[in-house]
Amino acid sequence: MSQVLIVGSVAYDGLKTPYGSTPRTLGGAATYSSLASSLYTQTHLVGVVGEDFRAQDLQLLRSKKIGLDGLVRAKGKTFFWKGFYKKEDMNVAYTLKTELNVFAQFDPKIPLKHRDIPFLFLANIHPALQYKVLTQMNRPKFALLDTMNLWINIARKELVKVIGKVDMVVLNDQEVKLLTGESHLKNAARAVLKMGPKRVIVKKGEHGAMLIGPEGTFLSPAMPLDRVVDPTGAGDTFAGGFIGYLARQGQVTFENLKQAIVVGSLTASFTVEGLGVSSISKLTRQKVAARAKAFYRFASLPKIKL
Repeated sequence: MSQVLIVGSVAYDGLKTPYGSTPRTLGGAATYSSLASSLYTQTHLVGVVGEDFRAQDLQLLRSKKIGLDGLVRAKGKTFFWKGFYKKEDMNVAYTLKTELNVFAQFDPKIPLKHRDIPFLFLANIHPALQYKVLTQMNRPKFALLDTMNLWINIARKELVKVIGKVDMVVLNDQEVKLLTGESHLKNAARAVLKMGPKRVIVKKGEHGAMLIGPEGTFLSPAMPLDRVVDPTGAGDTFAGGFIGYLARQGQVTFENLKQAIVVGSLTASFTVEGLGVSSISKLTRQKVAARAKAFYRFASLPKIKL
């Protein structure tokens, strides 16, 4: 079982969805992905928080045995995002307020003892910072990168540079089209491969995920749910569950990658059932395993005669 290092944002979110609201709850890409990854393997987090970061939230991370040697407390307030979702389209987050606070000066420093960790997840931060993290690592076995529309629009050159240095990129269907200018998902994914990574995952929300690499293409459906309470952090949970499971296997094979996609998808399916981190923070591997049985019954294809 290998370890995972995750670098990204730790934040507070103000959320309102058709099924609940909270003025201030734990959030951030590194938070969601670390909680997910820690279900499957030893995980370490690098990020920054402010003086207002609550002891109970620090204790939650510690209770999951997440290594916090790289979590810095800086003078000022923790990154804060406030937004809402509409019932007719829960895939779209509407931003009301963004306060970068201490995150505006985030300069990730990887502790020396973590620079040999073999599995690295570069969560959604400025691509120049992602590249800086890579230069501090001692050739990780597997580096996964996430990004967002903002960086594609304002820092494309830096993003393409760091994409060329990682093993895999994970993007949603809109991001991969924006990045490449391709309207067809498979063509867009192939265009990303030409930038340098060995493989790419395209997330399609409730429609599952697609993996493209040298071994071919793999499509995984998503677990159908009766209700999505809060989609915040779903993509980060997917990535964290994915890399955590892959690190648990220790070897980057096509079969392990396919299994990791299913695990990431199943883990994320729990996150969206609660507000903020309320569901993922209570999740166990046993619950994921039980849902996996239902998933495989749902996903099995019938034999056909032609």
